[in-house]
Amino acid sequence: MLDATKEILCTAVDDIAPELLAVSRDIHAHPELAFEETHAADLLVRTARGHGLGVETGSYGLATAFEASFGAEGSSARPNVAVLAEYDALPGIGHACGHNLIATSALGAALALASVREELPGRVTLLGTPAEEKGGGKELMARNGAFDTVDAAIMMHPSGINLATMASICVAEVDVVYHGKSAHASAMPHKGRNALDGLLLAYQAISNLRQHIRHSERIHGIVTDGGQAPNIVPDRAAGEFYVRAKNAEHLEALKPRVRACFEAGAKASGCEVEMSWGAVDYLDLNTNWPLAAAFQANAETLGREFESAAERNLSGAGSTDMGNVSHRVPSIHPMLAAAPRDVVIHNPEFAKYAGSAMGDQAALDGAKALAMTAFDFLADPRLQADSKHAFAVAKGLA
Repeated sequence: MLDATKEILCTAVDDIAPELLAVSRDIHAHPELAFEETHAADLLVRTARGHGLGVETGSYGLATAFEASFGAEGSSARPNVAVLAEYDALPGIGHACGHNLIATSALGAALALASVREELPGRVTLLGTPAEEKGGGKELMARNGAFDTVDAAIMMHPSGINLATMASICVAEVDVVYHGKSAHASAMPHKGRNALDGLLLAYQAISNLRQHIRHSERIHGIVTDGGQAPNIVPDRAAGEFYVRAKNAEHLEALKPRVRACFEAGAKASGCEVEMSWGAVDYLDLNTNWPLAAAFQANAETLGREFESAAERNLSGAGSTDMGNVSHRVPSIHPMLAAAPRDVVIHNPEFAKYAGSAMGDQAALDGAKALAMTAFDFLADPRLQADSKHAFAVAKGLA
């Protein structure tokens, strides 16, 4: 029955492939930043409703979030597997992280599973999760109960390679603003206090700090305001910075060292500094290996060849708010190749592939693999037990 149902799920994705790819290309053509994904959210919701799913919008406190749940009777029926969609883009380079493919794979998986809803020994929840690139939408939704009745959470991320998981570390966001005093930069420089000096001194201090942090830690940022004219001492300067570490403990130890750099810049320049740390720290990814193995096995039936996750290290690690979910429920964040391996994410070239035939195939394969993995989880008590045990062990609870 399991294999037969999986064939049905894959056929269901193929049957609606033109519609799914139209959704993907539409989202790709209309990139929207975090918390502003009105076009993408509306398109995904309308498509899901067009296939008979009841969808709630504005879910868990976020205007561009949505939720659809179906399967075994009762909203609290268990087990419940959540399939997560992301659809925000990056400033300036659009869908260079391929979130249009993430959204399409989640939508396709949910619609395929809905086609066998009468056979589901549990429930499936499609969650539209805004603001992955900035703002930590999943964490905000989690705080409002989005994962309280979820037993497993799954999603797919495009990449240049096929991997059962992604190297992912924690990140904290901080915005800084330096306040000085303007003056004529040539005639009366002694009357001024240069806010840009304060920021650049802090930037240099951070560059020096980088020599003395762990290889798995990162600090990087940009100047967003450096003044208005060369002949005016800048009375305001601003920047955005990310602080990353392998785990929450290391992140909390690193943040005060970065804070000291910003304070040093203010003291040395005679300025004042405001630091605004983000409301959400992204956590490291706690991969649930029984679920990841199931996803890989399903994707391999589609002709995907995977590299060994064990051979990957943190040298190229990014961050995702799926990490926050993974510390609440058993979760996976596998990668499917949507571009050649030498094309990296967060690059304009990757955005091109996210709207290409190779990206299309990743979205369809992702939909099939997610649907099959969700059904594996619902139909196999052993997988449920193994994933639960692995989660407990990773959290130090067993």
